[in-house]
Amino acid sequence: MSDIAVQKQAVRKAAMATRKVAHEAASGAGRAAANHLLDWVASAPKVRFISGYMPIRSEIDVLPAMHALFARGYQISVPVIVAKATPLRFRAWTPDVNMVDGPFGARVPESGTWHQPDLLLCPMLAFDESGQRMGYGGGFYDRSIAGLKAEKPVRAMGFAYAAQQVKALPHEPTDQRLDGVITECGIMWSRQ
Repeated sequence: MSDIAVQKQAVRKAAMATRKVAHEAASGAGRAAANHLLDWVASAPKVRFISGYMPIRSEIDVLPAMHALFARGYQISVPVIVAKATPLRFRAWTPDVNMVDGPFGARVPESGTWHQPDLLLCPMLAFDESGQRMGYGGGFYDRSIAGLKAEKPVRAMGFAYAAQQVKALPHEPTDQRLDGVITECGIMWSRQ
């Protein structure tokens, strides 16, 4: 195992514990973050297709944002893992779509059309002020962000508790930076 892999493993363990504490203490954080997102999306040009996610473990609840965005006419999708070491695909989601168990415990739409999002809301374990994101280590979001950005302008925004911010994260050249992070405290821009 490389030095960076060992560092990432240690950071993941600590970040998981920090996020769990934030999750247990943060009543209404998902709704507060959703309000910040809605304000930002209202002024964002060319955003029509938005990928949320089905929260697992102690991830901040993005569902209030997804419901509100859907009610405002945005096309919402959720990520689907189709195979190991591949980019995610994004299947259309509505509040009444039939959901089934997907890989890693996340629910996914049983069927539906595939979207190519203009905006990805990315769950995570930790983030830093330079826009680095720490996920679970599968590289699904990194491959997806890189692939989507190669095809069209796409914003990758983290959706997290403010307590998940760390000073700096170990990273590799394949790790994709976020364009910003939305928390219950507001929007933290890493890149303009």
